[in-house]
Amino acid sequence: MRDAYHEELDSIGDGLVEMARLVGSAIGRATTAMLDADLKLAESVIEADQKVDELQHDLEARAIALLARQQPVATDLRIVVTSLRMSADLERSGDLAQHVAKLARLRFPERAVPRDLHATILEMGQLAQRLMAKAAEVIITKDVDLALQLEQDDDEMDLLHRTLFQHLIDERWKHGIETAVDVTLLGRYYERYADHAVAVAKRVVYLVTGEHADELQADIQPVTGVEGPDPSGGRLRGDRLSAPMGPLGLRSRSPGF
Repeated sequence: MRDAYHEELDSIGDGLVEMARLVGSAIGRATTAMLDADLKLAESVIEADQKVDELQHDLEARAIALLARQQPVATDLRIVVTSLRMSADLERSGDLAQHVAKLARLRFPERAVPRDLHATILEMGQLAQRLMAKAAEVIITKDVDLALQLEQDDDEMDLLHRTLFQHLIDERWKHGIETAVDVTLLGRYYERYADHAVAVAKRVVYLVTGEHADELQADIQPVTGVEGPDPSGGRLRGDRLSAPMGPLGLRSRSPGF
């Protein structure tokens, strides 16, 4: 009975990974559709979002049923509750990729992005895809260090977002109001997509440690260049405490998990 219970928990994690991979692919394909004015590709991204929605609804139903049947506690309860929140972040990421594709469809056969901004939009799309791929890896590995790195990686997206606005407010802007609105929306879509990838990683930090990412970063004291056993049962790795492994392959900062 408990084996079936843990298999169900693991299947919820598998569902999250599949969602992350789907929305990661979606933002990459939507970016290509946008820059190449590829209507067929844009339509495929729009239609594929239904699969993400279905996965989210299925995961939500299974998680709620698990709560009702098994009444999980401690780490298992965190897995279920956090998974529900992560699925919402991933579903919203899929919606944002769909928004990019819909803008490409709206402007077809023209391109919504001026030629001089193609490189910036391409970089934003590639970065968004890399961030989501890393979020998927965090879900799989439960690596707290990697999860915390995502917020730093997101700084690059914020910089690219600001670069777009610098173009828009430049007095040499010559592409008109409609294009300015399109570019503003695109910048917002990519920036929010990256925020959701970071949110997924932060939720994994909470799942593993029982602490919110911001609190964990504040609590950690640097121990540079040291690796070895820690009295609490974890290991000092580089400049961060790696917590001991708990049930289901999860690290926990609390020996009780």
